[in-house]
Amino acid sequence: MRVIVIGAGLGGLTLAHGLRQAGIDVVVYERDKARGRPQGVSLHFDDRGMAALRACLPPSHVAMAEATMGGPREQTLLLSEVDGEVAVADARPADGTVARPGRQVSRRLLRAVLLSGLEDAVRFGTEFLGFDRRADGTVLARFADGGRDTADVLVGADGIGSAVRRQYLPHVRVADTGRHMLMGATPLRAAARGGLPALIGDSPASVRLRGTTMALGVHRFAEPPAAARDRWLPALRSPVIDDAEDYVMWALPAAREPARSPAGSWRRARELTADLPAALRLIVDEAWPELTASLRIGTIPPMPPWPAGPVTLLGDAIHLAPGFGGNLAMQDARRLRDVLRQADRGERELLPAIGAYEDAMRRDAFPVGHSA
Repeated sequence: MRVIVIGAGLGGLTLAHGLRQAGIDVVVYERDKARGRPQGVSLHFDDRGMAALRACLPPSHVAMAEATMGGPREQTLLLSEVDGEVAVADARPADGTVARPGRQVSRRLLRAVLLSGLEDAVRFGTEFLGFDRRADGTVLARFADGGRDTADVLVGADGIGSAVRRQYLPHVRVADTGRHMLMGATPLRAAARGGLPALIGDSPASVRLRGTTMALGVHRFAEPPAAARDRWLPALRSPVIDDAEDYVMWALPAAREPARSPAGSWRRARELTADLPAALRLIVDEAWPELTASLRIGTIPPMPPWPAGPVTLLGDAIHLAPGFGGNLAMQDARRLRDVLRQADRGERELLPAIGAYEDAMRRDAFPVGHSA
């Protein structure tokens, strides 16, 4: 079996590792030229992401990822203001009703780990244009540089703007909610001066004051990333690891579309927090401007099942879950790896295997209306 994956995000790279571990030939095509492009700041990593990591990656990669996670996140905090100071107003257990227990992960560092060992499989700077299904059941992928490639299975792991989805399922549209989110990171050494990191510990926290909502999370690496790399993946050289330090992740809803540049988004975040208590203002004022990003919030409504074929999708390319989408993408990757491995071994037919994966993916991504 041969598999083409479009998109080198968390889900696509997890799938590539899993297929390679299963002895299946895989190639990943990524439109962006840069290996280290920003993909958000942090990910709340729960049991779904952890299970996928352990199932699909080599043991050394798993050890590196686990060594650089933050502390346990077993409750969610609600903050308020008391006599001009930020205080904890409520603490709720992460029991799965709203949030699952987990640990914070640096998305940039995790992607660097996922890219390690796939240097010969990932083709950067290659834009996917479309595909053709051939008479022999294979799929021909076409690229902007004139290139062509053929495989038994084509997987769209190319995010919210998926070119694979637009051709394969043109009726599935992303609905723009009109909402935006500003996200950034602040060195813990700077944020600590305001006392907020000590107040919230490793727990995710949110606050709504004076008309502004803010989400916060502290990432204290369990082990210095450079030391963990030297122990587990010594061949991995990346400034994301060499320059890593503990940080505070923050997010702010924005009523209108912020500036598209990181510096412009950071300035807008400072405007939104100008009236907040000093400890919260400090978080944004001392942030790394170059890591500030603005995201448009969209949704993909539940859709009826479609006939299984040699083309399929995973992650944000087919379902959007702000806040935990990375976990679902990696869960999709694990499940798809499992069924493709079964098909490659002759344990089940290929198309029914893909159909079983898609049924499970729709069930978890769209629990209401799955029977539509």
